Amino acid sequence: MEYSIPQMPIRPNNSNKGTFGKILNIAGSKYMPGAAYLSSISALKVGAGYVELASNEGTLQTIAKLAPEIVLIPISDIKKQIDYADVISIGCGLSTSNDALEMFKFVIKNSNNKPLIIDADGLNILSNNYVKINKKTVLTPHPKEASRLLNCDIKEILTDAKKAAVEISNKYNCVTVLKTHNTIVTDGNICYINKTGCSALSKAGTGDVLCGIISGLTAQKLNIFDSAALGVYLHGLAGNIAAKDLTEYGVLASDLVRYIPIAIKSYLGNTI
Repeated sequence: MEYSIPQMPIRPNNSNKGTFGKILNIAGSKYMPGAAYLSSISALKVGAGYVELASNEGTLQTIAKLAPEIVLIPISDIKKQIDYADVISIGCGLSTSNDALEMFKFVIKNSNNKPLIIDADGLNILSNNYVKINKKTVLTPHPKEASRLLNCDIKEILTDAKKAAVEISNKYNCVTVLKTHNTIVTDGNICYINKTGCSALSKAGTGDVLCGIISGLTAQKLNIFDSAALGVYLHGLAGNIAAKDLTEYGVLASDLVRYIPIAIKSYLGNTI
């Protein structure tokens, strides 16, 4: 079925931060606070109204110095924040410890059919444990994570990425974003193959940025498929624009965050 990526979410003048959605991002661990920052700030950069980061104390202290716009909450308060969130993202830099496993199970069980974006260590936990996810879920694996989700060799993923993405969607009843050179977005029926992006995105942390972009678009009331497709397009476009300024060698994930608004501006110019 032919698919076209949507326009950016409408932003009415008569609005407040609640108009553009509240995200609960469960991310980060002792040695990966950067993933928590990147996945949180990129959601705000793409237009979400409010982002809460739930993480360990060390990560929260680090993020407090980097981004005053991100609301910080301790893990012990997570139940109440799940109830208030419009969108939940989980997994970026989370680790696969026993504590992370139990928290992942708790969040999924109590998500109350809210949109979920699961990335990174969330995918690794999911691949090794039976946890039933709801139909409003986006999984964002790279090929190695995809091979774990399907319990197959990575060569099978690389040989036919589209087939693998469809299999993941059918197995988990979700939208899959399989991150390759031409990232594939599918719900098992509709399939969008993205054409933006370059080798500048082949660097640690860029996947965390993508997770934040998708959650930010979802918070603004795009459906999960449109959020995923538009998200990968903007993510790739930001990489392309950043590479023109910084070269494909020199783009960092933190640079990519700065180019999200420029990518949006370019896209708005093409779609208005």
